[in-house]
Amino acid sequence: MQGIGTIKFYNEDKGYGFIKCSDGVEVFFHVSGLLNNWIPKSGDRVNFSVIDGKRGPKAVDVQQV
Repeated sequence: MQGIGTIKFYNEDKGYGFIKCSDGVEVFFHVSGLLNNWIPKSGDRVNFSVIDGKRGPKAVDVQQV
């Protein structure tokens, strides 16, 4: 599944955060799922894919729009 959303929160020290999707759903992401070695900031617009993670939906292939 593909998604478009906005970075809601990212903790650079811990290496994870959440994306708020255009439909209001929040999806977890880990630093390992980021493309192009960029550091996300709250409010950044992103494209991503969603997979089933250990604790629910997880964003991967996250890239800034």
